[in-house]
Amino acid sequence: MTAVQSFDVAILGAGLAGRLAAWQLVRQGARVALVERGSPDGSGSAAYVAAAMLAPLAESAIAERRIVDLGIASVDLWRAWLAQLPEPVFFQEDGTLVVWHARDRAEMSLFTSRVRAVSPPELVAQRMRALDGKGVGEVEPALAGRFPQGLLLAGEGQLDNRGALRALLSCAVSEGVHCVWEAGEVDVASLPSHGIRARVVLDCRGLGARAAWPAEPGKDGHGAMPGLRGLRGEVVRVHAPDVKLHRPVRLLHPRYPIYIAPKPNDLYVIGATELESEDDSPVSVRSALELLSAAHSLHPAFGEARVLELNVQRRPTRPDHLPAIRVDQQARVVRVNGLYRHGFLIAPAVTEAACAVVSALLNDEPAAHAVPAALRWPGMIEAVTETPALAEAPVGHTGLLH
Repeated sequence: MTAVQSFDVAILGAGLAGRLAAWQLVRQGARVALVERGSPDGSGSAAYVAAAMLAPLAESAIAERRIVDLGIASVDLWRAWLAQLPEPVFFQEDGTLVVWHARDRAEMSLFTSRVRAVSPPELVAQRMRALDGKGVGEVEPALAGRFPQGLLLAGEGQLDNRGALRALLSCAVSEGVHCVWEAGEVDVASLPSHGIRARVVLDCRGLGARAAWPAEPGKDGHGAMPGLRGLRGEVVRVHAPDVKLHRPVRLLHPRYPIYIAPKPNDLYVIGATELESEDDSPVSVRSALELLSAAHSLHPAFGEARVLELNVQRRPTRPDHLPAIRVDQQARVVRVNGLYRHGFLIAPAVTEAACAVVSALLNDEPAAHAVPAALRWPGMIEAVTETPALAEAPVGHTGLLH
């Protein structure tokens, strides 16, 4: 029989949000257990596949203002937090270059109109700069002569997703986080079987927590939408030593707009917008051809690149495409979910707020209201009372450490 240990916080799920939260909470003095159904490398999480671009202005073309604000705050947090990790992680803030082929110039007008409509005007004025062909070549010499126009979105960046996952876990473990790996499908009720009792449970399971996010009314009150669903994303990793891009590039296209993120050692991550599908089967031939053909149209040297990985991920998405933190004060369960395609962009600000909710619960304060105003993003933190089926089991106080 597994001996049961007592913790302040049990975190379900060791993806990006779970690792960030474990690292933050243990450094605040909490006794933390991290329970993951998969392995320590994080290969089962969406974060393992992501391009990890930190591009709030670029994302405003397809996202809400709240995502922009969360992204701006999170880039600052990444800069500070990565500097505190003992293991170096590739991090870059050299901006995003946006380009388009001449036949697709209408996409540029749509892109800039949306960015101006959603992003803070002062941010657009400071960071969005139009480039002529010469300017494109000065920013990215590898693209000199290939595009007559472009946009530089200054201040945006990227990081090494897998390096960040490794460094966060290594630091959390060194600080004393207790980890349980290969736990299978874990929930609140199954924690004692893994030798864990906790004063508060923080659920960061992504799509694994689907049952805890009930359906929500559809638009205009008609029908219902799943409270949480997966959206398919497809990503290619290639080794392209002859390309030599220095910053993330977005290629506007009416059918398959792509992003290309250069990583250390001549690695490139190539992806596109999501597909409205829960399918997690391998990448189709059509998708692979479209992604790689678009990359080749950006720079012909991609034709000689070596394909290292063809990956599929499903991102946990709520009906409004916005993140949410739900707190059940009585059950002492906090659930954070819905980071959608913006995981690395917004995870620091979202998990910082979630950890503030957890801390309030540990201090027996009204968690949904005790969070500092600076972390109480509009509409993101919601007090709920879950049904027994959703709560799975109350955490309670009996026999636990205080």
